[in-house]
Amino acid sequence: MKVVLKQDVKGLGKKGELVSVSDGYARNFLFPRNLASEANAQAMSELKNKEQAEKYRIETETAAAKADAAKMEGKTIKLTAKAGQNGKLFGSVTAKEIAAQLEKDLGVKIDKKRLDVDDIKAFGTYSVGAKLNHGVKASFYVQVCE
Repeated sequence: MKVVLKQDVKGLGKKGELVSVSDGYARNFLFPRNLASEANAQAMSELKNKEQAEKYRIETETAAAKADAAKMEGKTIKLTAKAGQNGKLFGSVTAKEIAAQLEKDLGVKIDKKRLDVDDIKAFGTYSVGAKLNHGVKASFYVQVCE
């Protein structure tokens, strides 16, 4: 019997998958626990619609990520910081500050955890990588000045 899983079932499959199981397993275990439904025409069309909706969502997110990457690629973001006499900063420039300046300058909102930046503890220009959704990456520069 073919069933569509409503929840993840260990050893069988994940939610939304179409799997083939024995009749007894379906009637005695899956259906009473509301883990699956019979794969009739309605369930199959719902499954197909969910797959199409997920595919469309991924395509739109990827397109948005590529657009953001195009905005950031090769650009230079300027940050100001206070420093001592020898040009060494008080503290360091953090990913949070870079993300805030990136949103302010270019209008690209990105989580600070997605920025690949080393410790910036002196004035100068540094290369920063950004990991956007679905494998889209971009790199830009951060210029730290007084």
